[in-house]
Amino acid sequence: MKEITLIVNRASVYDEVAKTTSYTGAKMQNEDETAYNRIFTTDEDQQMLERFWIEACHIATDNFKPFIMHVSKYTESDYIVKLKLSSSFDENLNATTESSLFSFFVVTIVAKWYQFTNKGETEYYTNYATKLMTDVMRKIYWKKKPKRIAPTKK
Repeated sequence: MKEITLIVNRASVYDEVAKTTSYTGAKMQNEDETAYNRIFTTDEDQQMLERFWIEACHIATDNFKPFIMHVSKYTESDYIVKLKLSSSFDENLNATTESSLFSFFVVTIVAKWYQFTNKGETEYYTNYATKLMTDVMRKIYWKKKPKRIAPTKK
């Protein structure tokens, strides 16, 4: 069995959520002058975003259940999960798995935020979050092809 650790930095997720909501609000301002102030997440929204962070952590943990060796207390820190995977797991997928997991957190939080501020894009982001988690799980289940060892001649 192989052990891997995946880390999602909470502050980086919140920064990316802020960028996404800012960009969306700015792009919609031509059609709706209140869009930017309504959609962009601010420091005052932190308590609500924290709830969405915890919900995203629960979803990820639920998906990882068969593999979890340890998961951090995500109410206090970043999301850190240690998984025990097949010995055939391709460790070259660690970085891309972690990247997809990061994107899952961002998109999940944005989807939940848009339920209040930008209902028109909620379904898109919810479906995108589901696809990202599917991508993470596909990578976790991926196994390298076994290498055949040629018999030695005596």
